[in-house]
Amino acid sequence: MKLHIVLVEPEIPQNTGNIARTCAALGAKLHLVYPLGFSISEKQVKRAGLDYWDKLEIEEHLNFETFLKQYKPEEKNMFFVTTKGKQVYSDFDYSKLDEIFILFGKETKGLPEDILQKYIDKTIRIPMKESLRSLNLSNSVAIVAYDIFRQCEFNGLEEISQYFV
Repeated sequence: MKLHIVLVEPEIPQNTGNIARTCAALGAKLHLVYPLGFSISEKQVKRAGLDYWDKLEIEEHLNFETFLKQYKPEEKNMFFVTTKGKQVYSDFDYSKLDEIFILFGKETKGLPEDILQKYIDKTIRIPMKESLRSLNLSNSVAIVAYDIFRQCEFNGLEEISQYFV
């Protein structure tokens, strides 16, 4: 299974660095959709990603429109993460999919409302108390990405038990 994590206009460099590290650990491809709220070369991004940048596949996109034209949500297993999601992320069975795209919006606004409405059946959410706005972006990516790998029996990831043999 190939996992793609798509960050649409991320604003906080530390979040993007943390997400890059998660992607490296999973072997997931990271897509960065411009404009970014920072320079990819900023010290905070590099620090948060530690020394994992060279172990990471990154694809950059000029804007969201060009990403959607290139990857066509109608043809791909593409899921849009939003607090307004139609289904809970863990209710979907990802284990039979060969390639999965998980899209996350900017920290302050999320994904564009018109896109969420257009692909409402592809929206997913992380359950949380109604009185709260949202979870941290890097935490949200980790929650969803690791559950996808859990459903796929962590296929392609090393078992920690082999270090204790």
